Amino acid sequence: MRAIVPMALAMSMTCLSSGICADYSSGLDAYKAGNYAVAVQEWRALAEGGHAQAQVSLGWLYLNGRGVAQDYGLARKFFEKAAVQGNVEAQYNLARLYYSGQGGRQDYTQACLWYEKAALQGSADAQVNLGTLYSNGLGCQKDDKAAVFWFLLAVKQGHGLAFVKLGSMYEDGRGVTQDYVQAYKWYNLGARQNEKTGEQLRNELTKRMTPAQVDEAQQLTTEWMAEGP
Repeated sequence: MRAIVPMALAMSMTCLSSGICADYSSGLDAYKAGNYAVAVQEWRALAEGGHAQAQVSLGWLYLNGRGVAQDYGLARKFFEKAAVQGNVEAQYNLARLYYSGQGGRQDYTQACLWYEKAALQGSADAQVNLGTLYSNGLGCQKDDKAAVFWFLLAVKQGHGLAFVKLGSMYEDGRGVTQDYVQAYKWYNLGARQNEKTGEQLRNELTKRMTPAQVDEAQQLTTEWMAEGP
């Protein structure tokens, strides 16, 4: 699973009033200046009042111990408040905490649920992690075709790890017909996204392929890069 995503520093929200916008912006300015304690003060009242982005931001501060003592339980609390309002960043981070068990009970079913909500909103990280849960049968019924579906969606967003995950599915014939040429292509594309695992798996797979297959896979890689996702 990939690391929890950092808090977005760009404000992307609908303000309920100019005063609320100003309060959130003040916290954001303090955060950017490294004045985390001030950011906590600015965002806490907003978060307690139901402001989703402030809840996410405050949750991130508790998660990382910025301006407050690190507290995974409070991080989970604020992420959940924002997640139920449909905030995709909160949904992703809440899923991560359920998966790891930080701040409360470990619950793969809840992790799967919240990853899916974030994935449906287009989070590539959530799509990869959800695909991994389906592939492993953790928190949701094992379903290799569903795993391939989510990996493909993340690939279309250029997510490096998704290329590698998809390559593995083709190499093993899980959810798709086994195809070393396709597996090589996806590993190769992952390697070009600086995923070291993609490079390693591609090189290992090459030992089981004919020169003609490698040439074909290289050509498919070139074509995919030219066409884009």
